[in-house]
Order: sequence, then C-alpha cells, then structure tokens
Amino acid sequence: MAARYDLPIPYGWYCIALSSELNAGEVKPLHYFGKDLVLFRTECGEAKVLDAFCPHLGAHLGHGGTVVENTIRCPFHAWRFDGNGVCAEVPYAKNIPPKVKGGPCMPSYHVVELNQLIWAWYHPDNCAPLFEVHNVEEFSSEDWTDIHLEEWTINSIIQETSENGVDAAHFQYVHNSAGIPAGDVVYNEHRRDAHFVGKAPDIDEEGNVDTTGTKWRESILDTSNVGPGQTIQRFRGLFDTVMQGTVTPIDTQSLHLRFVFTQPKNQRTTQQLFADGVRDNVTEQVQQDIPIWENKVYRESPVLCDGDGPIAKHRKWFSQFYAELADDAGV
Repeated sequence: MAARYDLPIPYGWYCIALSSELNAGEVKPLHYFGKDLVLFRTECGEAKVLDAFCPHLGAHLGHGGTVVENTIRCPFHAWRFDGNGVCAEVPYAKNIPPKVKGGPCMPSYHVVELNQLIWAWYHPDNCAPLFEVHNVEEFSSEDWTDIHLEEWTINSIIQETSENGVDAAHFQYVHNSAGIPAGDVVYNEHRRDAHFVGKAPDIDEEGNVDTTGTKWRESILDTSNVGPGQTIQRFRGLFDTVMQGTVTPIDTQSLHLRFVFTQPKNQRTTQQLFADGVRDNVTEQVQQDIPIWENKVYRESPVLCDGDGPIAKHRKWFSQFYAELADDAGV
C-alpha cells in the first residue's frame, strides 16, 4: 500500500517524554523520527537519547540496558556508552576496538529538559540546534498546578495538525464555533506569534459572573508556535490557563500529540470551572479533528477561497523546517 504522505520529517525540538516519566537510572525504549531510540537518565539525573542498537552485535539498549553512572550498559555483552554515543568500556576486552575508540560510534541527540518535559532535537543532517525550546515559566512555578496531560497517537503529519490553527472555516463546521477572532499574527524566523482579544462576561470578587450583558472584561488568547514541535497557548481574562501543545513525529505517517495544561492555584471556584471547561473543550476539538486527519490526503496545491484563513502564508513559514526540500531546491 502506498504511503499517504511523501513529506519528510521537519527538523526541530520535539517532546519525547514527560520529566516525571523518567527516574534516575531508568531506561526506556522509544520510537520517534522513524527510528528506534533509547532514552535513559544517568545516575546524576541527566536525560540522554541514543539510537537504540548497539554497534557491536545490534542489541536494543532500551530492552534490558542498564544505567551505570553516566553511561548505559548493553544487555548483550555489557559494552557501555555515554550520552554522546562514545564507547566507554568493553569489560572483557583488553582494548576498545579501534573502530569505536576515541569518538562517537552511535548517533546521539541533543537533549533539553524544560517545562517538565524532555525534548530531543531532530535534524536529518544531524545539524546542531538552530533555535531553542521556549521556557514557559508557569510550568516551573509553585503558584501553578501540577500538569494535566491529554495525549493521542494519530495517523497524520505535523503539517496537517499545524495548519489546523489557521484554518478559520473548519472551526465553524467541525467545532460548531463562529471561527477565529481577528487578531495580530507575526511570523518571525522559527516563531509564529498571535494575539487575539475578545470579550467575556465580567466576574466579581466573589466569583459571580455577570449575566446582565452589560459588564464585560477582555478575554485574551496568546498563541506561540516555536518551530514545528512546540505550541504555547495562554488564556487570560475571566480565568487563566496555560496549555503547551507538543507534536512529535513517530515516522513520516504518524505522530504523538500531547496537550499539557497548568492553571493558577489561587483561582476562585467559578474561575476554575471556566478554566476546566476551556481545557475540556480544547481536548474535545482534537477528538473531532482526528477522524478527518486520519482519513484525508494532503493537497500540495489546494483550491483555497477568501474565507479559509492564511493557510498559504502558514505553509510558506512551515516549509523552512523541511531541510530535505531546501536541499532539493538548491537552497
């Protein structure tokens, strides 16, 4: 069966795990970027990612591998490798083989731990990171709640899910909403930042919501896309909620989507109810989108109309993350 998509995996920072999912000394097998990977946390607490298969005789380090100090030990013959893919020990040999001595002998990945998430940098040419993961301060603040996670595995690609946010018409016909309010959108290198202002009924100090239709307060949504793999949304006004959306390619045909939410601990009961309602609505919208994503095709040259939203502009911005296509074009 032919693949639905022929686009490559875009380069960028991608969430590969929650920080809480990996204890010191723990090892996990992963499959992202079309590759088998091994994630481990050293005894001193640093997260590391390598390609999974030992260069000796091919054992998968994520199945039975163990952490020894700052290295991972192969379950087959106990060869040890550090987080840079350098062979640190062959316990039964007098000398480390010249082929693997003195430098990396298996691919490794740049790793950053931020916002209670573990991020790995992917680039098809193994280039060093070209931008940084954005620090979302609320996720490290004691004044904000523990994270709430929603996640999905979806048979689609990041290009499709990324366009969803600028596809104005689908909000009415898929999500039964009036569309996206007018706002300010700025594309700048690897970032897309948008600021939307609406209005919501006012709420007094006791948490009572105005129902007269005469008192209002601003309802603000700030959205930032940082590369293809990180989205930050801040809902402010009647209540506060911060959502971090992460989308990670499993391969060229499927992805892992996570929505991670946090809210202020000091919100009143009514504000909390509204905040939870928005969180649940955002989650429900993904459930509504999934059947469409999983059964559609990607139109490279779609027939667009004036009510569709800035899909073409968004595609032009997103195309920078396809390193292979830039190479083919001689860029």
